[in-house]
This record gives sequence, structure tokens and C-alpha cells, in this order.
Amino acid sequence: MADINIASATKNLSSRGFLDIDVSPQLDLFLEIERLKKEKNAIVLAHYYQEADIQDVADYIGDSLGLAQQAEKTTADLIVFAGVHFMAETAKILNPGKKVVLPDLKAGCSLADSAPGYLFKAFREKHPDHLVISYINCSAEVKALSDIICTSSNAEKIVESLPKEQKIIFAPDRNLGAYLVKKTGRDMLLWDGACMVHEIFSLEKITRLKIRYPEAKLIAHPECEEPILRLADYIGSTTALLNYTKRDSSQEYIVATEAGILHQMQLSSPEKSFIPAPPTNNCACNDCPHMKLNTLEKLYLCMEYEQPELLMDPELMYAARKPIDRMLEISAKYGL
Repeated sequence: MADINIASATKNLSSRGFLDIDVSPQLDLFLEIERLKKEKNAIVLAHYYQEADIQDVADYIGDSLGLAQQAEKTTADLIVFAGVHFMAETAKILNPGKKVVLPDLKAGCSLADSAPGYLFKAFREKHPDHLVISYINCSAEVKALSDIICTSSNAEKIVESLPKEQKIIFAPDRNLGAYLVKKTGRDMLLWDGACMVHEIFSLEKITRLKIRYPEAKLIAHPECEEPILRLADYIGSTTALLNYTKRDSSQEYIVATEAGILHQMQLSSPEKSFIPAPPTNNCACNDCPHMKLNTLEKLYLCMEYEQPELLMDPELMYAARKPIDRMLEISAKYGL
């Protein structure tokens, strides 16, 4: 690759959210990334919703809970987070003294954006007798305003760990919150937020798929809307969905979550068929546009130049860590 001026690269980064540098098509990015891991004592953490190439070079692939657990215990000097912004924030909060970089700073989250910190602060102040459980898919500001963080893997256990008389605010996902109300019987006050990926699955198209594939089981993430969950044969977190397809005897599945997980499902069960649940638009599958901003080229560049780096206010990190630690403690107690 041609020599570049790192000052110029940083300038491009500030305006576009990633290093805007041409990468030679002759460069073997898989080998280069492995080289950089060793040279920099770096770890690549990737969410299941990343593109297949990124999953294939990652040191750990997981959902939000698994990624938080890995970030907490890593001994790497450089954490390369292939996911969205709030996930990299969580890694930084758990590792304030380490450098955390992500391929594209613009990789945000529609669910996190649905709960601006200043509005959530005002909402909480109206309900001072409520304890706040916030889904990890939220900003550091909302985490700092929360009492306990949860993920879809541990949310039910966390809700049930609290006294029945405890009033609860659940934020920011109303669909996951409604699912938890149904599962636990708790009357929680729900923030009105949602994930754009899980909200646009088409019940009509999924019904047609079930007619076309009568033996296929519909498996769904609890962020989906209630009509989809009502139709599902199994509901679970991303990791739970993957594990279900490994142990279940069925050979066909309609998968109602972000399509990136199908790569791991196919690797784990190559003899089975996985059909992405269709959205209401004209796409064949339901990709998260934020997750897919990250590419293998951007991953390589952010490792090579250690940019863009995630920087956070120390006081905010300290405040946001407390509810994350409570989540990890409860998860460890229940063996999650």
C-alpha cells in the first residue's frame, strides 16, 4: 500500500467517521489483520450482525452480553470493536485505560437514538420511586441514568431478581419491555423506543413463507413486535436463537432478527436451511444499515492506524459503569 500522511488521514476521519484511504485490492486483509493482532496485542470483538468477513477474522463473536463479558476480561492493549457505537462505549467503560477503536464512528443505533439522554433524564425525574433497568442498546448517558443494565440474554432474570413490589422503568425498547411484562407478570413503565430492524418484519410475508415452508420453524428476537412473537415457535436473544438451531431437530428455520446471524447458524449447522424473515420493504432480508457500515477494509485501517478512537468523559464512564457492573454481577450469579 502506498505511504500516506497520517495527519491527512485523521483529517478525513473527522469529517467522515472513518479513515478515508484507498486499500490496495492486492492486499490480503485477512493476513494483515492477523499480523496486526500480534504486533499490537489487539483483540477484535464482533457482533453477530457484522458482515461474514468480519465475523471470520474476529477473536470473539457474540451478542451484547457476551461482548461485554469479553471486554471486561480482555488482557489486550488494543480493543477493536466491530459493532455499533454504544457497544464500543461499553468496552471503553469497562476498560477506561485501554484504547478502543471502531471501524466507523458513524455506526450508530436506531434504538439508542430513540432515547436521548436529556429526555430520558426528565422522564426519570417524573418517576423518582422507580428503579431503572435499561437495555444495553442505549447511550452512555442513558446508562449513567440507570440502576441496572440488561441484555436480551439476561433481562428476564434481572427483572425477576428484584422485589415484586419494586416499581420499574424499562428502557429504551418497548417491544422487549412488553415481552418481559408478559413473561414475568411485572407491571413496568416502558420507554417508547424501538429498533428499526426488528420493527419492520412483515407479518404477511412471514405467513406466506410459513405456507411455502410448512416444516420451517419461526424463531424471533424479543425486540420484534408482538404479532411476530405470537407466531414464533421460539423466542430468544441472538445467542439463544443460534444455540436453539444447534440443538433443535428441525431442518428449516425462518429467522426474525438481523440477517448477519445466519452466517454463524449456517457454519454451525451446514445441513440445515435458514431463511431470513422478510421486512415490509422490498429487500430480501433485514440488514441493519448501521452495523453494515463496518467493512473488512475499515477494520484493517482502524487497526493499522488505531483510528477512529473512542474517547469518553471520565465522569460519564464512571457513572455508566455502575449499572453495567450490576448486570455482570447478576449474570454471574445465574450463570448467564
